[in-house]
Amino acid sequence: MDSLDYGSLDEGRDCNYWQWDPTLRRHARRLTDDADWPWVDDRLDDWGRIVGETVADNADVANANPPTLDTYDRRGERANDVTYHPAQHENDRLTYEFGVVADAFTAPDDREDAPGIAYSLTAQALLAYTDIGFACPVSMTAGAALVLDTYADHSPQPDVLRDYFDRLVARDHGDAIEGAMFLTEKQGGSDVGRNETTAVEADDGTYRLAGEKWFCSNVDAEGTLVLARREDAPEGTDGLSLFLVPHTLPDGSLNDQTYRRLKDKLGTETVPTGEVELTGATGYLVGEPENGFRQMTTMLNFERVANAAGAVGVTGRALLEAKTHAADRAAFGRALDGHPLMRRDLAEWTARYEGMVAVTLEAAHALDAAERDEGDADARALMRGLVPIAKYRTGRLAVDATSYAMEIRGGDGYVADYVTERLLRDAQVLPIWEGPSNVLALDLLRALEREGAADALLARVDENLDAARDSRLADLVSRVSSERDGLRESMAAVAGADRDRAQHDAKALADYAYDVVAASALLALAADRLAAGDAREAAVARLFVRDAFGDDRPSPERALALDHFESIAHYAELSPDALKMSRTVE
Repeated sequence: MDSLDYGSLDEGRDCNYWQWDPTLRRHARRLTDDADWPWVDDRLDDWGRIVGETVADNADVANANPPTLDTYDRRGERANDVTYHPAQHENDRLTYEFGVVADAFTAPDDREDAPGIAYSLTAQALLAYTDIGFACPVSMTAGAALVLDTYADHSPQPDVLRDYFDRLVARDHGDAIEGAMFLTEKQGGSDVGRNETTAVEADDGTYRLAGEKWFCSNVDAEGTLVLARREDAPEGTDGLSLFLVPHTLPDGSLNDQTYRRLKDKLGTETVPTGEVELTGATGYLVGEPENGFRQMTTMLNFERVANAAGAVGVTGRALLEAKTHAADRAAFGRALDGHPLMRRDLAEWTARYEGMVAVTLEAAHALDAAERDEGDADARALMRGLVPIAKYRTGRLAVDATSYAMEIRGGDGYVADYVTERLLRDAQVLPIWEGPSNVLALDLLRALEREGAADALLARVDENLDAARDSRLADLVSRVSSERDGLRESMAAVAGADRDRAQHDAKALADYAYDVVAASALLALAADRLAAGDAREAAVARLFVRDAFGDDRPSPERALALDHFESIAHYAELSPDALKMSRTVE
């Protein structure tokens, strides 16, 4: 393909985000069945246009006019009334009626089967180009639907929960409701086992919940999942049960809870995040009692991949803004992207972004496979290994990427006239939502120790490397194979260490696993593209491997960003003959 002409854009909007992100398209193509790809490609092309041309502008308006809360009405009666700007309502309608959530579970009119979770998460990545705050309730709606779809039939009142599921996946905006999950309590934070909210069974089989939830995003959702402890249940996570607690009851009255205030947050302003006091709120038991935490992990795993998809989207937008500005802005006699250091920065960030997309979509497809076949132990083990490393690293990288996009624009990037300052404010929540970095690293340890994730991760790396057996990639495959062996040794060393030493090295192990998985996936795609006559992805893989496993000592002969900038950063096709394929990777 011809290179993308970033200079043709004034800024990163009024364009089709699917078309302006060949990285996302190509990695999605690699992991999608051949028969399914034409539909997926066409559908996401439509969605990328809607997001880039309409949702993006609405998101700016909605962020300038965030939701407001009236806890009480003018007569002092509890109202719990959250008011949204019309631009937010329009984005709601566009997103849910397009089927971003519904398509994960039910077939649209032009298909016989549902496109699935991985497709839905790819669509959510495009949505996150515009607004992480809005992507949050969309992902929680899908996550809550996944929990109800899995456990409703094992609940005391399955018909009630099935009705809520149907509304969570409704394609008509007038019928649709949103989802949420209230986990965090003031005294516990990430230590969910310390939750103090109680649940007492009523005569009609429902429960009355009492307690305080401290950080409740999408506070007024109708499909909210809440963890609470029944009478005489044991302490810790083993004693928690899961309940659906709606905003309003079937008779239209407010549920017995008080939205005390909305948080004054750094970013993600379009999602109302509040403090909730449950004062005998009606809840419907989901699944089996005292099994709530395990059941909630179904949603938590989904939300962690959605968090990674959000990191992909906000980073993709940041790079689009950075490349557009660098192509349009002249400084010191030439365009910004004509200067060698800027070329290096943009090329290296493009390679890092490719790694983010690769690992996120690997995790999305692993989650999809695990949920489609709950009895597939290998699929679950791979999912459990990929999800924490994807969420952890992409969240941190998104903060760095959005910060650098702001820096490229200079002082203008720091003011609210341009989107970059909001991208950074929004991205800063990504390392925090759904578990901070240390919690995720410890979760990886649990997955390695208890769920066979080590073998599953290594097997997936081997599968990717086997797919990359193109002789022109031999040196890269050899280097990543060596790192794969190093990862296996590191996993074994951590497994053999005492608890404190294992935890001390958990984050370093997660970093290493991410880099090895990403590099292997980039090589698999590079082989596919080489077969089509394009060495562009081979150049990206070389740059990523050097960045991940090499060093930063000056070496002018390794100036990939100068030699192949148009191909790496602007997606111009690269002849295999133009890339010295046999160079040893230092």
